[in-house]
Amino acid sequence: MIKLQNVYKTYYLGEEKVEALKKANLNIKKGEYVGILGPSGSGKSTLMHIIGLLDKPSSGKINLFGKDISRLSDDAISSLRNQKVGFVFQQFNLIEKFTVLENIILPAQYAKYELDFDPQKRAMKLLKRFGIYERANFHPNEISGGQQQRTAIVRSLIMKPDLILADEPTGNIDTKTGDEIMELLEGLNKEFGVTVVIVTHEPDVAERTKRKIYVKDGEIVTRL
Repeated sequence: MIKLQNVYKTYYLGEEKVEALKKANLNIKKGEYVGILGPSGSGKSTLMHIIGLLDKPSSGKINLFGKDISRLSDDAISSLRNQKVGFVFQQFNLIEKFTVLENIILPAQYAKYELDFDPQKRAMKLLKRFGIYERANFHPNEISGGQQQRTAIVRSLIMKPDLILADEPTGNIDTKTGDEIMELLEGLNKEFGVTVVIVTHEPDVAERTKRKIYVKDGEIVTRL
């Protein structure tokens, strides 16, 4: 499902050359529940951005969902990301002027193809499933951090993705709520069969995943 071969990502800060990823080789199969673990600045977020089609490598080969990414146009990559990948971020990334429901259906509004489902009906069903049905018409600043993260999870599911990428999903919430969010992510993997990749610097969060990938100084150093 996800295959990286000798992937490098290099950028410049002024005249300083930064190798964010070096010779990254990685395979993640459909239905896996994986943790990418490493300290701040290790390259794990860069790895997530490349897997999630938010960024392009400087060199190397990427095959996602059976497609050679290097052969796709920018529009095709955007469409693939919209259809196949759902994101959950540490900062929630909700739009304050939109209600919970409006935030959730936003990815569907960007789709450039005919959907086989009603986004609003699917959103309401998912809101009920994740315990925030009564918050559908609230704005993000009117709900708790845990409810905002649940909203982000529902939004990540609206397009029926094959892959969920969660970047530090417990970073902005208390420990009890963090445990609840981790249980929800585990449930996505078990109940929906979605491949889940969690990026974290917290060993206890990574420990809950079924397979761990360690990143250090831009290199994948261990795969367990």
